[in-house]
Amino acid sequence: MKYGFVFSQTDSSPMYQQIMEQIKQRIAVGDWPPNTPLPSIRELAIEIKVSVITVKRAYLELEREGAIITQQGKGSRVNDTIDLKVLQKAEFLQHLEQAGRLAKSLDIPGDEVWLMLKRYME
Repeated sequence: MKYGFVFSQTDSSPMYQQIMEQIKQRIAVGDWPPNTPLPSIRELAIEIKVSVITVKRAYLELEREGAIITQQGKGSRVNDTIDLKVLQKAEFLQHLEQAGRLAKSLDIPGDEVWLMLKRYME
């Protein structure tokens, strides 16, 4: 796969949201810096085997959020005025949420989770 997107059929969120999350993740971690051109809607739809409408919805929502800019005839690109800290914080919160669910399923008490997190921050 050219773009390396990975989707879960068991995820309850719609496919367009999964696409949005993966694009925002790439922007947040710096894989797609400001002004990076995004694949065309058609190209990405073919690559990840979803409808053009699904990718178009993801791009429209990303544009509405200010993460990308689309120009007629020029395609979409990462917004050069995007606040990366906001995206990075959202990415961090998603990881914390996943860690919290995993800790709960493993019966790890909150104070122990806190100590583990504190150790990595030092």
